[in-house]
Amino acid sequence: MRISGATIGAPDPGALAQFYSDLLGWPSEIEKNWAQVRSPGGDGLSTLNFEIEPDYVRPTWPSRPGEQQIMTHLDIAVDDLAAAVAWAEELGAVPADHQPQSDVRVMLDPAGHPFCLFTND
Repeated sequence: MRISGATIGAPDPGALAQFYSDLLGWPSEIEKNWAQVRSPGGDGLSTLNFEIEPDYVRPTWPSRPGEQQIMTHLDIAVDDLAAAVAWAEELGAVPADHQPQSDVRVMLDPAGHPFCLFTND
């Protein structure tokens, strides 16, 4: 067995898929209420799928009692952390207020899902 993809709930699957397509440089397929970005190399996690969540509530980071909890997040390896943060911000991501590690940047995508940028050093 191997995990080939992950599915993420979103209020606008097409917009979120376009964000990750641009961020990662992966091609996208966008349909009504569903979208996918696919790794051109097919290595590791090869697809990110996005499904409509009509009652979507943005998660909080860090998690706080009584508020929407984070169900999952993506870890994205990069060569240049500062350049990756700048690129993510240009595409609409924002840095999270809480940054627990100096060599990792927790970012929030346009729908509020956290993802981590880090170098493999």
